Amino acid sequence: MHKKRERLASLDAMRGYTIAAMILVNFPGTWDHVYGPLLHSDWNGLTFTDLIAPFFLFIVGVSVVLAYSSRLEQGHSRSKLYLKVFWRSFKIFAVGILLNILALFPEFNLADMRWTGTLQRIAVVFLACGVLYFWSGWKGRAWTAGLILAGYWLAMSFIPTPGYGKAMLEPGINLAAWVDSHLLPGRMWQGTWDPESILTTFPAIASGITGMLAGHLLISSRSREAKALLLLVAGYLSSVAGYAWGLVFPVNENLWTSSFVLVTSGFAAMTLGVAYYLVDIRGYRFATGPGVVFGSNAITAYVLGDILALLFYLIPFPLYSLNELFVSSLVSIGFAPELASMLYGLFFVGMVFIPVYLLYRKRIFLKL
Repeated sequence: MHKKRERLASLDAMRGYTIAAMILVNFPGTWDHVYGPLLHSDWNGLTFTDLIAPFFLFIVGVSVVLAYSSRLEQGHSRSKLYLKVFWRSFKIFAVGILLNILALFPEFNLADMRWTGTLQRIAVVFLACGVLYFWSGWKGRAWTAGLILAGYWLAMSFIPTPGYGKAMLEPGINLAAWVDSHLLPGRMWQGTWDPESILTTFPAIASGITGMLAGHLLISSRSREAKALLLLVAGYLSSVAGYAWGLVFPVNENLWTSSFVLVTSGFAAMTLGVAYYLVDIRGYRFATGPGVVFGSNAITAYVLGDILALLFYLIPFPLYSLNELFVSSLVSIGFAPELASMLYGLFFVGMVFIPVYLLYRKRIFLKL
């Protein structure tokens, strides 16, 4: 009989706070006034917002190992687990497509629809990590991530961008954008290029694999203190290596460069290491509650954010949308526009939290 593996409150809270941060940066009071860290980098560089998506993909990788290692130990059929991975990936991808259709409300034109997006990328990374977990050991996963990152760097840095005679890494002028212009249907997010492009999905999978390596460490027989320390050390070395690589292949979220993967996965590993030590080893759980609630229905919270946005951003009350009314009211009494915009974002996160909390209280966990 196998001993049930202890659930990591640190990972649940980290997942939840990552989703909350994603909702915060996606829904400010006004895009005209946003603090710099709550915006993506224009191109090269790294902001707080740039960390959110790779953190979530890292957590996806960790969760794959923790969930499916336990099920295999309990004797679940490997073939049935394969089917569950494919089915869940399909559902997440389909919901992403539905949200893109909803974003065109009240009009819909198939030619204007975007086929890529955050949920679609999560679905693909989850599928790749799930299949890779059943197919290989941790060394195979590490080699796979290494080959993806090296191959992507070589392709982006040394294959001449068609029409330019040399490799380019500029917005809309690079190999990833060229591939999308020929293979990606529908509308691209930035007109001539898309941050969730076809080619950039491969290094995004590597982000998930780095989480799988962290997950392998967490289920190992090492002491809990050693696990926390190794997460910190590995994360630090990864981030240093990423910044060093960034000298020749810039840290860039839009291109999801190999250096970006190492830097952000390093930060994610260090964050998890600290959280694991404080929450699961030392037992400091006073600040984990909201994160655990969000994390228990993470994808559901993300979807609710997009749905509630129709009410909060598009419907006038009676002359202004709710976000405009909120921001203008605070500015009129002396708040800085950026602060008013951020406070609205926090308010919106709170609105999403309410139904998620009710689901949590009723022990309802919607697994797409």
